[in-house]
Amino acid sequence: MKFFSKTIFFIGIITCASFFIYAVKYKEKTNISQSQVKPLNDYNVYAIDMPSNLNFAGESVPIEKNDIKERMDRELLVNTYWQSNGLLLIKRANKYFPIIEPILKQYGIPDDFKYLSVIESGLTQAVSSARAVGFWQILKNTAKELDLEVNNNVDERYHIEKSTHAACKYLLKSKEKFGSWTLAAAAYNAGNTGIQNRLNKQKVNSYYDLLLGEETGRYVFRIIAIKHILKNPKAHGFNFKKKHLYTLNPTYKVSVDTVVTNFTNFAKQFGITYKDLKLHNPWLRESKLNNASRKKYIIKIPKQKIAPL
Repeated sequence: MKFFSKTIFFIGIITCASFFIYAVKYKEKTNISQSQVKPLNDYNVYAIDMPSNLNFAGESVPIEKNDIKERMDRELLVNTYWQSNGLLLIKRANKYFPIIEPILKQYGIPDDFKYLSVIESGLTQAVSSARAVGFWQILKNTAKELDLEVNNNVDERYHIEKSTHAACKYLLKSKEKFGSWTLAAAAYNAGNTGIQNRLNKQKVNSYYDLLLGEETGRYVFRIIAIKHILKNPKAHGFNFKKKHLYTLNPTYKVSVDTVVTNFTNFAKQFGITYKDLKLHNPWLRESKLNNASRKKYIIKIPKQKIAPL
């Protein structure tokens, strides 16, 4: 009887130990499984409802047509889920839109065209493979036609205000030619002649009825998508505070109508560095200003101000 009791006792211990080991292993297995599944549960990708009454410069987007709806949906998805780029555009827009908006208004050009500059350059002083330059991506020959100075010493395509004036002049000519702001925007990408030839060959009069190449075919849809996202960032999942946005450094203007032999020494006269001078005047392309004609240039000098953390 004692032997039987001891046997039962040892069997009980072994059973408990086995159960304990099984429970531990099961828990480890469950934890691994949960750790593998958790990121999938935490990361969600959502379809985007098509906004109603979409328009560019007051001209409606015919999203009742399936192909138009799908093309618009593509740009909304691509630009919403390219989160890092979207957040950078939001930050830069806060810095540069206050410069661009009043110039557009001065020419009577719809405010929506500020988003054209966003998709052209990302609001940076970009240079394309075709050598288009600046916020508005203007080619050298076009710049000269629009009265911008372009040479090795000075390139006003990098001058935000002057290049915006030039872009406005081009857009007004396109609007006069086509009678449509949407076609004027498309022509900014493909050229007035390019768009006119397509309209003639395909016997239509609307951008949305044209069969176009990849770039121009997406162009206006990209503008509209960026417009919708930048006007409603929080609705598209972009979260930020005012302190996260970029701002312009305050500057004052100095008039120069002489030769400047050394911009490093010139900058020091105003208590700033050569880098500060060039950052605020990117249109100055060399370390000197030739100015043989004694033309009057306006140079921005940054005021000394530490950005808030």
